[in-house]
Amino acid sequence: MSDFTWAGVMPAITTPFTDDDAVDHEFLAQHATWLVDNGGTAIIPFGSLGEGATLDFDERAACLETLVGAVGDRVPVIPATSALSTSGAVGLAEMAVDKGCRGLMVLPAYVHKGEWREHRAHFAEVFRATDLPCMLYNNPIAYGVDVLPEQMAELVAEFDNLVAMKDSGGDHRRITANNALMGDRLALFAGLDDMPVEAVAAGAVGWVAGLVNALPAESVELFRRATAGEWSAAFELYHWHLPLLRLDCVPEFVQLIKLVQQEVGMGSERVRLPRLTIEGAERERVIELVRTSLATNPLNS
Repeated sequence: MSDFTWAGVMPAITTPFTDDDAVDHEFLAQHATWLVDNGGTAIIPFGSLGEGATLDFDERAACLETLVGAVGDRVPVIPATSALSTSGAVGLAEMAVDKGCRGLMVLPAYVHKGEWREHRAHFAEVFRATDLPCMLYNNPIAYGVDVLPEQMAELVAEFDNLVAMKDSGGDHRRITANNALMGDRLALFAGLDDMPVEAVAAGAVGWVAGLVNALPAESVELFRRATAGEWSAAFELYHWHLPLLRLDCVPEFVQLIKLVQQEVGMGSERVRLPRLTIEGAERERVIELVRTSLATNPLNS
């Protein structure tokens, strides 16, 4: 089904904007290349961190052309099918095929929080729309939809191209439960930045990461240590990393991660309305955290 392995650290990439609120395609290509150079195993655009809800169809199409052109011969580009309607999500999936993408991250429809039979029908239409291998993104906190392990097993049994799951519910028992029901049939991914080591211990093989946008080498090394069973070394790096990783787990995570990118010299804190950049004491706190963390980076010692 896949011409690549669903595993490793897959950056959920941010979308860069120019001063006049257009997508910065030159930096988008540069950033994706840097992430892959540092060990990213795929590029995932248009998720929550990528401000996908603020991008129109043509902007997304142009972004995919840029990303596939920059790194598509090295790693898969796996866009999120984030849309208000099922037909919109199907259209995005079909467009991803046309642009040369090699996988999809399938989300529930934005806003709607109905019954499971409705979400199941939505997922089914997107899975049927293409032959691309798919990762289902479960994020009950953000989307109000929680795909239970038994429901996931039902989908996996019906759709051969459903091969992976990103879980951002924060309960590591879900990874264990999904693994018990589906085993190697489903590649399980940590979906929050403050859970990768625990997720690996529970059976995850990958991490869809956010702060990796600013610190890819550190993120990839952390995940490598965990998957290699180098627990002492993994927790040593994790202890240093966690205060920064937790920036991914608050409502302002987009602004915060972009601010960290700016601090490390790989991006801008510019966001698209309705978001505004972080100001005041919180901004100063994060800048101080980043600068202190960089000064004590164990990979540089």
